[in-house]
Amino acid sequence: MIRAEQPPASQETQAPAQAVSTWSGQAREQAVQRMFTSIAAVYDLNNTLLSFGLHYRWKKQTASFVPSVKQGTALDVGAGTADLALLVEPRMGAKGRVIASDLNHAMLAEGLKKVDSKGLTGKITCLQANAEHLGFADNTFDAVTTGFCMRNVGHLPQAVSEIRRVMKPGGTFVCLEFSRPVFGWLRALYDWYSFTLLPWIGTKVARDTTGVYEYLPASIRTFPDQERLCHMLREAGFRQVSYKNLSGGIVAIHVATK
Repeated sequence: MIRAEQPPASQETQAPAQAVSTWSGQAREQAVQRMFTSIAAVYDLNNTLLSFGLHYRWKKQTASFVPSVKQGTALDVGAGTADLALLVEPRMGAKGRVIASDLNHAMLAEGLKKVDSKGLTGKITCLQANAEHLGFADNTFDAVTTGFCMRNVGHLPQAVSEIRRVMKPGGTFVCLEFSRPVFGWLRALYDWYSFTLLPWIGTKVARDTTGVYEYLPASIRTFPDQERLCHMLREAGFRQVSYKNLSGGIVAIHVATK
């Protein structure tokens, strides 16, 4: 099931995409939704091209941090096209369930196609929901995952707090997100790729006119690095907080326990 409501339009959504990285709250949320709606149909292909296929490996490693249970319930926040939800599903057991939630209807519709094609509609439910107001009862999920979502929310501390609220005590939170490369030469190379090559590819290859491929590297630059995200998770009440760098810190997997 996908609820078909779209975020309300406003004058703020017409502002240049380049400014999104400096916005917060509803203005950022609405601009992000507009941009991802425009690329939903080609999102998976572009991810594969732009990450040289690495995003599949990153997501598999992320799912491996989710403890396997006999009959569990998991939530994937910002599920997008459902790659991570599909990888988490086997870890919830034969009678387990996964909720794939995302605010963006177009992205979630693409994810639902994958779920249907694998015959998993009885085990994975696609649901439109806001990461900052998830709408589930306290202490519901054995695990919560998120992949390349958290840097796009309007109020990051609120989203982190909301995720912890819906988790069962002892539950595991696993967050995959772009981070800060650990080597100076890699940071320089990554900055060139992100701010020069990526926008060019977005314009010439993906034919993006919304500025999403300029927004993406800007959002990465302003997102908390590995240690600052650990601090934020601890401030929200999580324990046993740790992280694992992948690809030299281009991305990092944070793991925390409620």
